[in-house]
Amino acid sequence: MDSRSEIREFLITRRARLTPERAGLPDFGGRRRVAGLRREEVALVAGISVEYYTRLERGNAAGVSEAVLDGISRALQLDDAEHAHLHDLVRAANASPGTARRRSPARAQQIAPSVRQMIDAMKDVAVVIQNGRGDIVAANGLGQAVYSEMFLQPLKPPNFGRFVFLDPRSQDFYLDWDEAARQTVAILRSEAGRAPHDRSLSNLIGELSTRSATFRTLWASHNVREHRTGRKEIHHPLVGDMALSFEGLQVTSAPGLLMLAYTAEPGSTSHDKLQLLANWTAPTSHENPIQEPAQPDSVAHE
Repeated sequence: MDSRSEIREFLITRRARLTPERAGLPDFGGRRRVAGLRREEVALVAGISVEYYTRLERGNAAGVSEAVLDGISRALQLDDAEHAHLHDLVRAANASPGTARRRSPARAQQIAPSVRQMIDAMKDVAVVIQNGRGDIVAANGLGQAVYSEMFLQPLKPPNFGRFVFLDPRSQDFYLDWDEAARQTVAILRSEAGRAPHDRSLSNLIGELSTRSATFRTLWASHNVREHRTGRKEIHHPLVGDMALSFEGLQVTSAPGLLMLAYTAEPGSTSHDKLQLLANWTAPTSHENPIQEPAQPDSVAHE
């Protein structure tokens, strides 16, 4: 990625979404030539000169301090993910030419045996472990059962981006596909800021951009997001609709990997369905593909 261009587009899109009223500034009316705040308004709220802010928005991040970035973050009302992304972009732009030419260290693709044992022991929790590109590098039996549609992808390892944008099954799997698409792109945007020289990530983004007009549109929005906690509403092909909560935890023994643990509210229909999947997959080794069991009428026809 071109770090200067990324800084420019990110700041412009963040500035365009704010109004003077939201920024705590007076609006004297009249026609505004730009959407959102003007550069001078951002500079005013950030406590820096217009020239300084203009230089940064044009992609020149040389010598920009942490304090200045923090001021701009406050002025543009960036959330935690956006704040971190801005710092990542500036860090990449200020990297030495030699560093910039070197590819980022490869993200971990394997988990330690102790981690494998831990997730396999979590019989009633669906667990998948993914890298920053959205590749599933490990899953326990229930995690594989919940995301069984993803494991049908011909390319291995299964990838969330490819599933959402290139696999028609995702349209039925996610009850709110549009939101799933926005989240997927925002997570990939965040990873691109952290690892701008990751060739595999660049190839994935290029592939999705070439093959999906929706991905191209969402990528241009420059929205970012961290995959920490949330809720997934899915339609599983065997048990029907489920609402699952998830928590994301970094795998400390494998930098770059994120463990996602999915549960359902106790006593809910989703909990019963998740338990049914757990019972079905209990004897299944993680090394074998999921076998589709017979569908009980009480569940399959809901």
